[in-house]
Amino acid sequence: MRSLALYGALGSLVLTSLAVAPAGALDAPPAETVGTLAAARRAAAEGIRFGACPAAEQLPPSVRCGTVRVPLDYADPNGTRIGLTVSRIEATGPAADRQGALVFNPGGPGASSTYFPLVAKLPAWKRISAAYDLVGYAPRGVTGSSAPVSCQDPADRVKGPSPAPTEPSEVFKQERIARAKTYAQGCATRTGTGLRHYHSLNNARDLEVLRAALGEPKLTYMGGSYGTYFGALYATLFPQRVRRMVFDAPVHPDPRQIWYVNNLDQSLAFERRWADFRTWVAKHHKVYGLGTTAGEVNRNYEKVRAELAARPAGGKVGPGQLHAAMLRTGYDDSFWAPRAAALSRYLKGDPQPLIEQAAPPEEPSGQGGGDPGNGAAVYTAVECNDAPWPEDFAVWDRDNTRLAKLAPFETWDNVWTNLPCAYWKTPRQKPLDVRTGAGVLPPVLILASERDAATPYEGALELQRRLWGSALVTERDAGTHGIGGGPNACVNGHLERYLLTGAVPGKTPVRRASCAPHPEPDPVSLERRAEFRAPSDLPGRGVTARLGAGMSPGRQGLSG
Repeated sequence: MRSLALYGALGSLVLTSLAVAPAGALDAPPAETVGTLAAARRAAAEGIRFGACPAAEQLPPSVRCGTVRVPLDYADPNGTRIGLTVSRIEATGPAADRQGALVFNPGGPGASSTYFPLVAKLPAWKRISAAYDLVGYAPRGVTGSSAPVSCQDPADRVKGPSPAPTEPSEVFKQERIARAKTYAQGCATRTGTGLRHYHSLNNARDLEVLRAALGEPKLTYMGGSYGTYFGALYATLFPQRVRRMVFDAPVHPDPRQIWYVNNLDQSLAFERRWADFRTWVAKHHKVYGLGTTAGEVNRNYEKVRAELAARPAGGKVGPGQLHAAMLRTGYDDSFWAPRAAALSRYLKGDPQPLIEQAAPPEEPSGQGGGDPGNGAAVYTAVECNDAPWPEDFAVWDRDNTRLAKLAPFETWDNVWTNLPCAYWKTPRQKPLDVRTGAGVLPPVLILASERDAATPYEGALELQRRLWGSALVTERDAGTHGIGGGPNACVNGHLERYLLTGAVPGKTPVRRASCAPHPEPDPVSLERRAEFRAPSDLPGRGVTARLGAGMSPGRQGLSG
């Protein structure tokens, strides 16, 4: 699906204000290399004092928390340091069987994993949690760290109802350009001069400091979605420090993809997944009454959009809120039944299920109880800092007008989410060329579903090509974003076997295995309120989808 021929946009990028970043571990700027080593040595000496978790994390007493301090600027390791909240549940098995700490990041950028240790209670994680301490943390800039990124006064946030045109007018485009400029300036003003230090290379360096603070000689890590990208940066920068790594729902790591082209590809992939959802709804016309073909379902969806544009449901849910709710169907098929039922009930005169699923909360709060806009702010800062972006809206307009003819569902909303990067004044990084040679890195495990919309499958294939000796496990004909620890026993068998023994499927040079898809969801009506639970509360989903879907910062980025 990665069609660089379709979008020749990168040739028009103006590469201005770049901060030179490594093209490989040996090319890293000496000051930042030395700074990372110094920070890791200091963290190893200081360790982490675990105790009761901050109340804002809303974690049970079984989870213990502490703080690791990392340099804001790795070129100045003795300068400002920021604290990152770390959470942990110790391995439940015999001490002799303990294999160390398993660190997890669900992606984003902008998501925290402080709740990750709670997966110890899930059946799919029983043997893994017996062997490993389960460790989550709040990455730099995320609420839960001592220096959260902020881009906007909460009072200025658009709470809805809001429009979401698939064919925006010139007036609408100019309005969104103005909003993007204001948001980019707000990031610089509210976060200050430290804004330039929130990027993926520093997230990888923070991971090295966290490893040292945990007292682990080598890192065992699992990353989902965006977490796979800076995990791959870590593997390239610090291959000698890798013990085992799992990349679940990988981001396409080619430097030319980061991040403008990846978002174009994501919009195209969401169109396919949106069609999967509508096809499933049509199969269950007897339950939902939304049409016997995907096209009929779409016409009913457009009818709902038009009615909400004229009369927002409950005064809160307009087309923008409807789209954000329906976007979840592209991340995880456990959203399919409640979303279809909400559309069905709305067309029958009952808007309440749709209001419950799509309306912004009355008193929104961010992760850890902080700024509700923090997730979006971190997402913006990291992606804008990571790489060059087109600085002329004409490039965005050209590429996405063309793309929207093929993929109208997500394209323009994806543009508005990322458009602040066109007006970003902070120096950009040059993306690292993720790559390892033979014998440099231990075998790592890649998990991917063939129809993933948020991180299309081509990214998994590319990551495997770049990490020598890696193994790829594919869930065929499925599209849930993040499959490790989910409902597929075959996938979970590969994950557990790798984490417990280091064994990967297949043989070099191409190590691959495939699993049949997990069953499609059962159609469920909303006649009984007990069935109307948020999918994030349902058991058996992949850890990236389960823990990430509820944590997305209100946008369609590269996490759950």
